[in-house]
Amino acid sequence: MRPSLVQHSGLRFCPPAAANSRQYGFIPDSSASAVQPEAAGGRFGGQLSAGRQGTARKTSQVRASDRQTKLDILKKENDALRAALDSVDATASVDELENQLKAGGIDTEKLKQQGFDARSLVAGNGQDAKTSEDYWSPQVPVEENFKDDYGEIPPVPDHDGTICLKWDQSLGSHADHFRYRWNVYKGMRASIDKNEGGLAKFSEGYKIFGLNRGVRDGKEGIWYREWAPGARALALVGEFNNWDPKDNHWAVRNDFGVWELFLPDEDGTSAIPHRSRIKARLETAYGEWVERIPAWVKWATQTDGEVQFNGVYWAPPKVGKPGEEPSSDQTYTFSYKRPPRPRALRIYECHVGMSSQEPKINSYLEFKQEVLPRIRNLGYNAIQIMAIQEHAYYGSFGYHVTNFFAASSRCGTPEELKALIDEAHRLGMVVLMDIVHSHASKNTNDGISMFDGTDAQYFHSGGRGYHWMWDSRCFNYGNWETLRFLLSNTRWWMDEYKFDGYRFDGVTSMLYHHHGLKMAFTGNYDEYFGMATDVEAVVYMMLMNEMLHSLFPTAITVGEDVSGMPTLCRPVAEGGIGFNYRLQMAIADKWIEVLSEHTDDTWDIGNIVHTLTNRRYAEPCIAYAESHDQALVGDKTIAFWLMDKEMYFSMATNTPSSVVDRGVALHKMIRLLTLALGGESYLNFMGNEFGHPEWIDFPRDDSYDTSTGKLVKGNGGSLEKCRRRWDLADAEFLKYRFMNAWDRAMQHLDKAFGFVCSPHEYVSRKDEGDKLIVVERGDLVMVFNFHPVNSFSDYRIGCPNAGEYKCVLSSDEEIFGGYENASKKYDVTYTTQEGNYDNRPHSFMAYAPSRTVAVYAPAQYADAKADQNVLGVPGLGVKDRGPAFER
Repeated sequence: MRPSLVQHSGLRFCPPAAANSRQYGFIPDSSASAVQPEAAGGRFGGQLSAGRQGTARKTSQVRASDRQTKLDILKKENDALRAALDSVDATASVDELENQLKAGGIDTEKLKQQGFDARSLVAGNGQDAKTSEDYWSPQVPVEENFKDDYGEIPPVPDHDGTICLKWDQSLGSHADHFRYRWNVYKGMRASIDKNEGGLAKFSEGYKIFGLNRGVRDGKEGIWYREWAPGARALALVGEFNNWDPKDNHWAVRNDFGVWELFLPDEDGTSAIPHRSRIKARLETAYGEWVERIPAWVKWATQTDGEVQFNGVYWAPPKVGKPGEEPSSDQTYTFSYKRPPRPRALRIYECHVGMSSQEPKINSYLEFKQEVLPRIRNLGYNAIQIMAIQEHAYYGSFGYHVTNFFAASSRCGTPEELKALIDEAHRLGMVVLMDIVHSHASKNTNDGISMFDGTDAQYFHSGGRGYHWMWDSRCFNYGNWETLRFLLSNTRWWMDEYKFDGYRFDGVTSMLYHHHGLKMAFTGNYDEYFGMATDVEAVVYMMLMNEMLHSLFPTAITVGEDVSGMPTLCRPVAEGGIGFNYRLQMAIADKWIEVLSEHTDDTWDIGNIVHTLTNRRYAEPCIAYAESHDQALVGDKTIAFWLMDKEMYFSMATNTPSSVVDRGVALHKMIRLLTLALGGESYLNFMGNEFGHPEWIDFPRDDSYDTSTGKLVKGNGGSLEKCRRRWDLADAEFLKYRFMNAWDRAMQHLDKAFGFVCSPHEYVSRKDEGDKLIVVERGDLVMVFNFHPVNSFSDYRIGCPNAGEYKCVLSSDEEIFGGYENASKKYDVTYTTQEGNYDNRPHSFMAYAPSRTVAVYAPAQYADAKADQNVLGVPGLGVKDRGPAFER
């Protein structure tokens, strides 16, 4: 969620901009030109650019039937290899199996060096190592009886909070602000240490508040504690007492406004049965009797036929075996440790409820069985799950949270969510949660707003406590119990569910008293450090990040900040706010601007590159080409901007359409350019990788826009458009599969080369006339030709290293819906020549078809036939698993 009226800033201290010298020249290169594929003009019948040499390009489209035939041949070859492998008896010799692998074109010696053992196939140990998924995304072994490795929270460093300024000395003009917030942070840490026994203990409030098993006077039972300082009386009611509190069901208040009661077991049986409904009944300061769901409740459900939710006492009486399928009466026991933090995140952002192909609310277990394998196949190493915290209004996309410690019951039980996370860890994926601490639902019946009858319990009172754009409540981050509640909430999901970290929603709204609304950030540091800054919120985020990263050494935190707040992603120990990444939110808006306001021939190439690379030095960013908001009804994804209604009529492979051909071509290029230049990690929202054609329209009734007062028509509660049409990506006769295959190859390219987080990032050419961009990232050289009609023969490409290059990936491959005019299959060797070109010490010449991107790697890492064996990735020409393989 984001403030929709914010404008993006021009940030300082970006990586050095690359040269944009436009030079022409032709130097014969026999190694390239001798095998050069037939050159061409525009994709749709254009011409060769003046000053370039080459023959006329083919303009006829490859027929769908031809594509189908080649794919069928490849599938038959792979099926034959699988059959050969399957025919091997479990006791057959490893040598025999290796010979069959070699016959299939697989380099077994290299596989052994990279940890692949044919014995795993013969042994029949349940790991199907015959697939590319097992080769490129190996499963994590079971580790029995493992325990989380907790770190320790270090003392506050003895400095003035300005260490982080060494990364940007121009921040020295606001050093006093950094000293001030550091002193507030130090003071808060000292108070927590003195009064709560330290930040680690303070963040375990869920062990004290809410309902927990415990002992009093030697008797076992259930403690219930609730902070409700404005209440006159409080009792616990539910199915266990037929909603009629007995004398011992009334809580006692202490001097700090905390109510507590103890319910002893009866003959060894819990006084409150597992899964029974509960609520707190309390008298407000104004004499009104109300019922509330306990603020720290761990599950809440909506009974059929009822509008309101009820709290549920969740305490399974049995303990399941590690990895055992969850059941209604036993806890889930994890089998797999958290994976190590990846060098770069490739995040698949997902929503469990709308992940089904059918018009229904999907379950955690269905997602585990049906969607996780898809994500693994695509090559992502992280999932970011939306809408986990319970939210009474499904249509809020999970951003109007009512029950902060409760996993959404629409998708299943808490134990089923744990099983999903454990499975993701088995597949080697880290699991991030989209957590909402920027605001809360104003729903008083189901949430924590007005819990004790006052508007200032967890939130600011009056207008400051209301977010007019989101129609929600704003937390008071200077309140002691609000800090306990939120810090404990972040630790709870890590402790109990084994999440690996968080994407913090609405960080811009937290950072400033104005919430970023109607604010145009220009990059002037006065906008970040002054009276508009909510220092209490900043200090909360510092406390949260220090706690998480100290206790959980592999924890990942991502801040959704549109303002570009300096030091957001510097460690707390330096005086920074402590996030690992910020979301690079300006990129998606730039692509919307380009696609909605400009024709292809007027794209401002330099401005696009500037937006992609405009980020703060030493503060990592996560890039994404389009946001989940664009997938919602009323907005447009990139695929919609490109193809619009043609997506409904012209996506069959045998249906010619220049609109769709353009759309598919640019969809691929935009995503790789964003991946290559936009940051140190990457994010994609579920279904956008293949150009999902339908809006997301959550079931909803008629309502009113709180910011305008206008009527918003509902859809009658329909789930028809609240799903993901996976069948479209799987259909061989539809063009969606081209974009899906491209996304898979893109992710695996990073697995092989690790270019996304490489410190070497250089743009040697951003040519406005040719509409061409040359990018160096890591070992790779990428050539993007965005020109709508011009293709360039023997185009000179600057590069950093001498030697031989080969194409390892091209958007013009047939498997990606291309024409194979630029293809790895030709196995061309491009030999570099010395001499400064575009400020690079070496260069080579290559063919650059219109609306095509080609990726070149040092020749020793290329294998044009790599995708012809069962372990390869279609369209990717990387030898083995590349020089820098990481899951």
